[in-house]
Amino acid sequence: MDRRNFITACLGLSFTGKVGDAFGQPGPMTKLIFPFAAGAGGDTLCRILAQYVGEHLNRTVIVENRTGGDGLIGIKAVKNANPDGATILVTTGPTMYLLPMVEAEPSFDTAKDFVPVSLLARFEFGVVAGPAVDAKDFKQFVAWLKANPGKATYGVPSNGTIPHFAGSKLEQVLGIPMTRVPYRGSAPIINDLVGGHLPFGITTIADEIPQHRAGGVKILAVSSAERSPFLPDVPTLKESGIELVADAWYGMWLPAGSPPEFARQLSAAVTAALAKPEASEKLLAIGLIPVGTTPEGLTQELAANTAFWQPIVKATGYKITN
Repeated sequence: MDRRNFITACLGLSFTGKVGDAFGQPGPMTKLIFPFAAGAGGDTLCRILAQYVGEHLNRTVIVENRTGGDGLIGIKAVKNANPDGATILVTTGPTMYLLPMVEAEPSFDTAKDFVPVSLLARFEFGVVAGPAVDAKDFKQFVAWLKANPGKATYGVPSNGTIPHFAGSKLEQVLGIPMTRVPYRGSAPIINDLVGGHLPFGITTIADEIPQHRAGGVKILAVSSAERSPFLPDVPTLKESGIELVADAWYGMWLPAGSPPEFARQLSAAVTAALAKPEASEKLLAIGLIPVGTTPEGLTQELAANTAFWQPIVKATGYKITN
């Protein structure tokens, strides 16, 4: 598997004097690294943080989209940066725990190479069917799969992602062989579903909702632990009898060696920014659920996701190479 086919799918300070003084003093420009392209939900999240956290810190915060290598270019840029608060990473949780699992030779160790700051926002995935599937709910969908084993083909935004491994888990639980088709993002999946060229897919519900509401596709189940606030009438996979919780999230990290006190103060600033009604409204409008945690909260989330996905990923034998 070539690395280019693995696609998943923000702020900084310079220390002046004591760490505790940095927040109250204007300083040089702060760089917030996002390792994916501009325009998507994560990029919007970064720009919201740049605005509100920048105001809180009383300094200019810029977003830099350091793309390439499935996120590795930006991740490495922060990994190798000076731990002076001038360079901070915002990226998806799966990038930080799946990449080390699927790389033949891991490029980084999240626990050793980075200091956690905060979990920022969650987003969710959905099992979505097009008109090629005659099913009104997940139970009927499973019956359709059993009756049409030769048509059990589904799309995912890319190989090596949460939808990829969620599909593998679904296949295992249901005991129905399925054919996975990797796409370049969610949009072409939705297009093929609407056109009847693909039976079903697994992708972010933010990309599924417009056509779901328009009647072009039907979201049969969401992968979150609880029903989505965006789709309160759609059951979870767990409610549908599938023991699988597979949401994802964005988090913030500093380079290793950064003072824990600074990480904690930065976490407090981020949480305050995400709690602003105008910020949370903007995030909810693009399918992101703002969270904000302590550094320990991010560490716990990362550990839980790593423990959950490691055996699933290992069972698939999937690896990417340079």
